[in-house]
Amino acid sequence: MSEIKIAASSGEVTALPGAIVDQFKSRLEGVLILPSESVYDDVRAVWNGMIDRKPALIVQCHSAQDVVACINFARDQGVRLSVRGGGHNVAGSSICDNGLVVDLSDMAAVEVEASHETVVIEGGATLGEVDLATFRHDLATPMGVVTATGYAGLTLHGGMGWQLREHGLAADNVVGVEIVTADGRLLKADANENPDLWWALRGGGGSFGVVTSFRSRLYPMPKEVLLAVPVFSLDRAGNVLRFMREFMAHAPDKLMVLGALWTVPDKPEIPSQHIGEHALFLLACYLGDPEEGERVVAPLRHCEPTIADLTSRMNWLGIQQFFDDDYPNGRRYYWKSTIVNELTDAMIDALIEHTLARPSLLTSIDIWKLGGAYGRVDASATAFGDRSAGFVVNYEANWEEPDKDQANIQWARNSLAKTQSLSQARTYLNFAGLAEEGESLLKAAYGKNYARLQAVKQTYDPDNLFRSLLTIFPR
Repeated sequence: MSEIKIAASSGEVTALPGAIVDQFKSRLEGVLILPSESVYDDVRAVWNGMIDRKPALIVQCHSAQDVVACINFARDQGVRLSVRGGGHNVAGSSICDNGLVVDLSDMAAVEVEASHETVVIEGGATLGEVDLATFRHDLATPMGVVTATGYAGLTLHGGMGWQLREHGLAADNVVGVEIVTADGRLLKADANENPDLWWALRGGGGSFGVVTSFRSRLYPMPKEVLLAVPVFSLDRAGNVLRFMREFMAHAPDKLMVLGALWTVPDKPEIPSQHIGEHALFLLACYLGDPEEGERVVAPLRHCEPTIADLTSRMNWLGIQQFFDDDYPNGRRYYWKSTIVNELTDAMIDALIEHTLARPSLLTSIDIWKLGGAYGRVDASATAFGDRSAGFVVNYEANWEEPDKDQANIQWARNSLAKTQSLSQARTYLNFAGLAEEGESLLKAAYGKNYARLQAVKQTYDPDNLFRSLLTIFPR
């Protein structure tokens, strides 16, 4: 093999002798892919069509030992490194230009343990793959709401979904991991073994190593789940959001609600005169007996006249797949988020103004109600940090045309700044845009936990081998 042009950890591109790469390849069970190979463009592509990075080497790992080999190679050769799980991160942080990509997508096994209390999830598994494995046992683990998302990336920065109020974040339910650290060791981390690392990985991101598997809690799931979806015209959105705010202050933990300020799609259940209009979709998922759920959500469904109601009962797979068609592979995405203390009247008015100003009708503004089990976790119990705020607001800019990139990105940034000026608690780092704010973003997000995260980083990765847009720097 001829020499390879590859980025050093500093970012400078250097030449790596082909013999060193050949030796590295010989130690792998998995597949080493070079830019000259026909599959390269398909393998380097990620979900966000705005991301077009070209790594020098991609290793499709088949085992934890492959990951160990990759980490040792990157460290010893001083090579820039990124880690790909599901490839669904909005910022595209799983792919680095000119460096080595450790691709876990072939490591996607999911095993429900015999006790039916926990599930073991490999680092490349998607939410859909996890759901398929646990659904057979009428069980589910808390995680996100778009099935193409990688479980690892979502969970390492928190992981919000339909079970948030009943069982907490995905990260709250991780009882143990196996991880390859910067020195090439495959470690276990849980409450008894390397507990500082286990703490950091529950919300602290991917700065500490490559998690090759998670062990996470499982919970029974009803055969049939109620998802209420009343649709309101935008002129009624203010009243509906104010009603939702007051109603959810005393709602049971089994009820998870989010509001989506979006565009009315072309569906047979919706009168044709409303297609293409701005609207508020109120989504209320009840994780209990659906008959009881009908009674619980009735006030939300009927608080104002609707233009349509898409309420239905479905199994858990249907619930988890509900949003999938709205987030296709290859579309352009830029998402920013803020966790806010209160959903004030002034903020509701601003959100409606931002809806009207969307450059793309594919874009949505999502308002998630927090609290419940999520809110009862102490700020110091996991790296994720403070849980006292009441809502999270996600600006999800979605569009198709490359020449509209700046208009959509600027809309999200400007809208977020307005919301933050009204009531900001912290940022939800799974929706951090391109992390343009740098370390200040992390300090604000983690608060008092940031210094502790830096100390863990110093212990396990003092030379900062694992660096990305959301890198925690060693202390």
